[in-house]
Amino acid sequence: MSSPSRFTAHGIRFAEEIRGAFRSGDGDAVLRMAEAEVARARAAGDPAGEVEAIYAMSRLALRAGDLSRGGELAAAALEVALRSGDRRLEDRPRHVLAAVARMSGEYLMARELYLASIALNEELGKPETVNSEYHNLAFTELHLGNLDRARELFAEGRVRVFREGYRSFVPYLGVAATALAAAEGDHARAATMIGFTDAAFAALHQVPDPDDAEELATARTAAISALGPDTFDAAHAAGAALDATTAFGRTWRN
Repeated sequence: MSSPSRFTAHGIRFAEEIRGAFRSGDGDAVLRMAEAEVARARAAGDPAGEVEAIYAMSRLALRAGDLSRGGELAAAALEVALRSGDRRLEDRPRHVLAAVARMSGEYLMARELYLASIALNEELGKPETVNSEYHNLAFTELHLGNLDRARELFAEGRVRVFREGYRSFVPYLGVAATALAAAEGDHARAATMIGFTDAAFAALHQVPDPDDAEELATARTAAISALGPDTFDAAHAAGAALDATTAFGRTWRN
């Protein structure tokens, strides 16, 4: 059976509000909302609400660096989704389980989980989520040392974002460009793209997702070490002044 509550007015509003609070970095609000929603959803027999709330708590655990707890919560959310029989409820828990593998350095496992998530979201007709998961897949290839494949996936992602008008994804293009530049040893380019990315997130009043935050932090440390603080700050400031079309040499199609 499937759960009609997935698309109730309450469910849509709750998902928008709690994801917005998470993206803005308000962890206390996320926890309060999630705990209340778990109780409500269980009493109401609403698996969609329960999955969304547990998913939110799993992301909080990742942001706090507790990968074990994040994985446990994501697995619990997936169990609720599987019991419901509604395939639509599986996508977010599966995404977090892939992120746990990636952040744990289990890149081969992460690759398989992201590929499975891509297949699920293609089945569900969710192209924007497919785009996001291809972005994540590219990082697994990068960390596996497959730089050409990572470049290819990141480039394909840029094309999709500008073609489809996924403007809220622009900061994550910056994360991708940062990580690739760092992997190539181009720390000046990495510093510039960190500046762009920091400004892009700030413009949306958001903070990066935990896995992307980790990529940025690693690249930032390496760039400051390689360039020195003053040169890093100058490159960072230059990047912060760029707009998306200038930074990536593309124009919006939508």
